[in-house]
Amino acid sequence: MISGFETEMVRANVELAEAAVILRNGGTVAFPTETVYGLGANALDPQAVARIFEIKQRPRFDPLIVHVSSVAQGQQVVREWPDTARELVRRFWPGPLTLVLPKADVIPDIVTAGLPTVALRMPAHPLALALITEAGVPVAAPSANRFGSISPTTSAHVRMQLGEAVDRVIDGGPCRVGIESTVVALAEDGPMLLRAGGTPVEEIERLIGPVQRPGVDPDRPASPGQLARHYACRTPLSVCEDEREAPVFPRSGLLTLRPPLKRAGFEAVEVLSEMGDLREAAANLFAALYRLDALGLDRIVAVKVPDVGLGRAINDRLRRAAHEASEPTGADLP
Repeated sequence: MISGFETEMVRANVELAEAAVILRNGGTVAFPTETVYGLGANALDPQAVARIFEIKQRPRFDPLIVHVSSVAQGQQVVREWPDTARELVRRFWPGPLTLVLPKADVIPDIVTAGLPTVALRMPAHPLALALITEAGVPVAAPSANRFGSISPTTSAHVRMQLGEAVDRVIDGGPCRVGIESTVVALAEDGPMLLRAGGTPVEEIERLIGPVQRPGVDPDRPASPGQLARHYACRTPLSVCEDEREAPVFPRSGLLTLRPPLKRAGFEAVEVLSEMGDLREAAANLFAALYRLDALGLDRIVAVKVPDVGLGRAINDRLRRAAHEASEPTGADLP
């Protein structure tokens, strides 16, 4: 007699096999990773990748990350694999670290927005790895949401934003890390941090030494997540340095790391971690923003977290999410 668990495993395997066929045939699949849900297409098929930009309403100048299921597959899509890449991959893959390296000709220019480099990572999620392995191709995948909006950490978030536009959505439960990967470019003059994310830069520097933090041109991003406005709610969001300075607006909500000293005046309060744990806070960030955004408030007030470790990535998302109006900016246009 087949158990319920065995039946579920058969169903999951069939779903993965069907999703892999969709990818190979030029379709799109939303799938879970440890960071956020990705909207995937065959990275070697420019027409399939173009569909990602159409679904997300993403500008073509914003490059995508290519996801692989093995180091060997990653080496096939780059021209160089320096010693620094070997060290970082040995320590942090699979995981929330993206490396930017010179791209091989097999990667279409639409994936890299015409740049000579490609962003590459191996996700630490069994469903993501199984899907890429079954598909047999590297998968280009930004976050599975409308461009510039809150990143999705559940399959419900994906369906809320993208509806029926995606050929298949794989449900893998809530994302464990909850914020996007750290992006490091391995340039000739030394490694450069292009985006703070799920791997703290301090851990990277303990392995390979100092990492440069160059300025960013938001009109010509070298990595996803570099635009001035990103991760945005429909509700206007303000960021303050300290809870004691948090302004109270009419019909406002509060987003804070620890339980606040005062709740008076706020219609809703979201606490990212009762114990102030930054890993837990990162995992809860986008889901908390979704909940506050769904309340129809006039304002969300977010308090910055300590700017160390994963706190850098959380504060980066809050800063880019802060805006005064819910109308799309020019960066949101296709």
